[in-house]
Amino acid sequence: MEIAIVTGGSGGIGYQTAEALAGTGRHVIITGRRAAALDDAARRIRAARPGCSVSTRELDLAELGSVRDFAERIKGEHPRVDLLINNAGVMAVPERRLTVDGFEVTFGTNHLGHFALTGLLLPALLAADAPPVVTVSAAIARRGRLEFDNLDQHRDYRPMRAYSAAKLANVAFAIELAARYEQVRSVAVHPGTATTGIQRHVTPVVRFFAERLIGLIGQSVEDAARPSLYAATDADVQSGGYYAPTGPFEGRGLPGPAKVPAAALDPAVRKRLWDGSEELTKVSY
Repeated sequence: MEIAIVTGGSGGIGYQTAEALAGTGRHVIITGRRAAALDDAARRIRAARPGCSVSTRELDLAELGSVRDFAERIKGEHPRVDLLINNAGVMAVPERRLTVDGFEVTFGTNHLGHFALTGLLLPALLAADAPPVVTVSAAIARRGRLEFDNLDQHRDYRPMRAYSAAKLANVAFAIELAARYEQVRSVAVHPGTATTGIQRHVTPVVRFFAERLIGLIGQSVEDAARPSLYAATDADVQSGGYYAPTGPFEGRGLPGPAKVPAAALDPAVRKRLWDGSEELTKVSY
């Protein structure tokens, strides 16, 4: 039985992704920070997909010790991992916060945590046949900037600027992983527009307008999971690609190829991000 890992699988797009994968005969491992939420998600998946195989593991991507413990446990239980979906994330944290390792929490969770996790699981991934590694970004990545002297956002912190930088880093990482490891099918996606738990930090005013925008161009959470599932399972998906909904403003619609943020196409930017991420996380690929 193939092994699939979905980070942030207890709710939102991650949950929908995990449920769909559980219906394909894979053993799906969903991760999250809270055991109660994970147990509830696993119960709902089993009810929706009778006979499926699903398990849970606690994982805090904002804490490298948790990432290391999780990876070691997984490799001990499953020497081969066939699919990794780097889905979990935080958005629009209102004030600058640091992880226990001293990273700005948006960049630390969305990028560095997944960078470390993928690197630590790489031996198990390479034991599989062309395993997909899907990293979930966002449309706002095209507005992101990687200020290498300000990755911790110590200078003029702004919630959405921090988020867009982290989402750009997700795309750059996925493309660079594909370039460095031909044995892995590394793909970035963005889910389009939907209301999920990731928006919990935005202000009431922003939420008000966002919900109305989603009503015009957005989609359900179930549909927002389609780019991740497409990237994970469709034979036409190309390693190093970027996929998103193909409808109006990339807010909804069937998934297909999307325009890559320009900075993520620059090999020098990707190398600098990769080298810096290895230095910060102490995870060497």
